[in-house]
Amino acid sequence: MNLLSSTSVFGFYTLLSRILGYFRDILIAIFLGTSIYADAFFVAFRLPNTFRRLFAEGTFNAAFIPSYAQEKLQGEDTGKKFADEVFSLLLFFLVFLIIIIEIFTPVLVYLIAPGFYEDTEKFNLAVEFTRITFPFLLFVSLSSLLAGILNTNNKFAAAAAAPIILNVVLILFLIASYYYDLNIAKSLSIGVTLAGILQLIILIIFTKKFYFPSIKLLFKFNDKIKNFFKKLLPSIFSSGITQINILVGTIIASFQSGAVSYLYYADRVYQINLAIAGIAVGTVALPSLSKSIKLNDQKSVDVIQNRSVELSLLLSIPATFGLLIASKEIVNCLFGYGSFDSVDVIYTSLALTFFAIGVPAFALIKILSVFYFARDNTKLPFYISLISMILNIIISVSLFKKYGFIIIPIATSFSTWVAVLIYFVLLSRNKFINFEKQYLSNFLKILLATIFMCLFLYFGLDYFEDKFEYSYKFKLIYLLIMVVLSAAIYLFVARFLGVLNLKSYKLK
Repeated sequence: MNLLSSTSVFGFYTLLSRILGYFRDILIAIFLGTSIYADAFFVAFRLPNTFRRLFAEGTFNAAFIPSYAQEKLQGEDTGKKFADEVFSLLLFFLVFLIIIIEIFTPVLVYLIAPGFYEDTEKFNLAVEFTRITFPFLLFVSLSSLLAGILNTNNKFAAAAAAPIILNVVLILFLIASYYYDLNIAKSLSIGVTLAGILQLIILIIFTKKFYFPSIKLLFKFNDKIKNFFKKLLPSIFSSGITQINILVGTIIASFQSGAVSYLYYADRVYQINLAIAGIAVGTVALPSLSKSIKLNDQKSVDVIQNRSVELSLLLSIPATFGLLIASKEIVNCLFGYGSFDSVDVIYTSLALTFFAIGVPAFALIKILSVFYFARDNTKLPFYISLISMILNIIISVSLFKKYGFIIIPIATSFSTWVAVLIYFVLLSRNKFINFEKQYLSNFLKILLATIFMCLFLYFGLDYFEDKFEYSYKFKLIYLLIMVVLSAAIYLFVARFLGVLNLKSYKLK
């Protein structure tokens, strides 16, 4: 397997999903802007979408793949039995959880958006929309198990493409709601759950070659199942710390009008890089790394870990500087239409600027946690994530009154960098990672390629300054041109310097 090519396949479908997601969010910005309907929908969508990211973007796989691969080594029947038991347990537990949440939805909304409580209309809308969207959790969780089975068999395309369904359905519902003059936010909520159902059906079809689920009404909580769920809960928290921090930020931001929407739109922009530099690399590396560790092949372990970190930095560092230079232009060109006015552009771009500082950390946290997950250790990443979350909450809560919502992306980026630093210290101390001699030189080459890209981007934006005015109709076209050319310059220089070499990412 080639880490770069497999990441490219996974990243391509993820990138396509994110592009469709941007188009969806552009439509939401046009039709809803930062209104109470937008805030209510984003809160209702935040919880199931957070779980979608937690389950679908490698967290579930972190616990499932090593356990399932181990069972499968003993035989296909043993592997299927284990998968069936996990599938059945998840099904019954999630159905029970959804019933409870549907009954106590007002309590849940109050917990995740306490600032809405004083605005009765906004609070009631959030409750209504949450009741509609929450069943999505059931379908996306079961889909993640099927995706884990595909990834174990080194089949990444279908699992990566599945989230595209959500964006396609929501885009269709947005257009239909506008055309038929329906409640747009409510229609979006219905579309979320419908997309979850379709995603599960399609993944069942793609997975049937390797596995077809059988629901067991009677099953035993044997040691294998207990061990899996003991690993699952810490892995959900630790691998998904970025999403949990964003959820914490949403809770705090609910006390400021429009802040939930500002953070949502900013979050959407940097997520495209995180999807490739962190999620794709981590998801692709986990099965091979887990297998190499079980075979005690230290040479392969070192190669996989070194290439994973290097590839993550190769993709995330230029993204950080690109977002820092062009945050206002990016937000303006993507969302600056209709109900999303110039003031919204300023506040959202400010949030994006501080999120951008944390982009390499958001990506690295996905990679470094995998190094422990592959060793069947989910407790240490859990403790590191707990430290990060507590630090994030302390900074956000203590400084929110003074600085407003902008402290949330600052706290999120800072606390994630602290977690990354702790990971590197512990990995080095435990001798789990051995950096190659050329690592520093490769890092400097990445920085040099980034400098060339930044110079082009900075002067290009200055040259086309009038094309990025809020009122200019074709500003998105100029943004795409600048992004494509900047990326091409970066990749060319990186290739010329020898840091972007396909052969070096070949994993035996």
